[in-house]
Amino acid sequence: MAKKGNRVQVIMECTEHKESGMPGTSRYITTKNKKNTPERLEFRKYNPVLKRVTLHRETK
Repeated sequence: MAKKGNRVQVIMECTEHKESGMPGTSRYITTKNKKNTPERLEFRKYNPVLKRVTLHRETK
């Protein structure tokens, strides 16, 4: 039986890609523990369309 915990899947989306006007999006899926980090996550991750590291934020 699978464990039921506080970990949930979240989608990280690039903030700079929206502003650039280029087609497509850069998204990553990761997990977080809601009990330890109730606020939204922010990571600097690679965006293959812009070919550089950009800020990715958790979406709803």
